[in-house]
Amino acid sequence: MHTRAAALILCALFAAPFAVSQQPAPPKQPAPQQPADRQATNDRIEASILEKIKGHEKEPAEQVFKNIKINPHIMNFGYSHALGVTCTHCHVETDFSSDDKRPKRAAREMAVMHHSINDQLRKMENLEQKGDKRNINCGVCHRGAIDPNAKSN
Repeated sequence: MHTRAAALILCALFAAPFAVSQQPAPPKQPAPQQPADRQATNDRIEASILEKIKGHEKEPAEQVFKNIKINPHIMNFGYSHALGVTCTHCHVETDFSSDDKRPKRAAREMAVMHHSINDQLRKMENLEQKGDKRNINCGVCHRGAIDPNAKSN
């Protein structure tokens, strides 16, 4: 009886540190599109939008589109390349003004952070590079991935 109790105690003491965690695996992100496919998707969406606004191309974005809070010129090339995504990662394709998607709301928050960092970089006095040459963009952290903590390929 004592031997069995001792064996159970030893098992409990020594097996516990080696127990495998039963936490669920983090959700896998969808495989990223190849850059050419991603750009083709974005170009198709951009062409559709340009067709809808025909005759208004020279007007300020705020007069042509709804809910503009970030410079629209950086979206197709800036965000798309920096995060490795298509327009529809952040936007509802049939309603770009919609704020329904969390990534769009997050991008706006990240833009505020990005501008704040750039403002601080320009104020620094002891760096060699001139203030107007110091800046970051989304790609500095994201490096072509949605998750900035993702391991690079």
